[in-house]
Amino acid sequence: MKNQVAPLEVGICVYDLPTMISFYTERLGFELISEIPVPAEKSDPGGFCAEGYTIVRLQSGRGERIKLVKSAGSPGARPQSDYVLHQQGGNFLTFIVSDLRAIVDELKANGNRILTRDDISEVRPGVYLSNICDPEGNILEFVEYEDLSSYRSDL
Repeated sequence: MKNQVAPLEVGICVYDLPTMISFYTERLGFELISEIPVPAEKSDPGGFCAEGYTIVRLQSGRGERIKLVKSAGSPGARPQSDYVLHQQGGNFLTFIVSDLRAIVDELKANGNRILTRDDISEVRPGVYLSNICDPEGNILEFVEYEDLSSYRSDL
């Protein structure tokens, strides 16, 4: 983006804020940056919701941020599928990692839903991935490259 001045931030609408904070900080290692309540008189004009919300900012060790956002009302449930790409407007977050097996084993042991058959799939020679759901069903793609520079020479 032409005028972007900071790393990309992604917002996730959540229902159970404490559970989601715990997952992203304890399981994935994000740091809790802030938790801010936003009253209805500020959330409604912004087009977020009529009743106000709480926003929690979490940051990775590389500077990316995830924002967990909980409406003061009750958001509708997310439709579930066995496939990442079977929902129009669906999304997933990709984490490029160095030890995919350890991450998959830990999340599986903690009861997270694994969408990838056999837990890990080689999608191209030397490129391995696993699609795993967070506690509320948001899809997280974890990818490991045997040769990361072939994908991201800038890193």
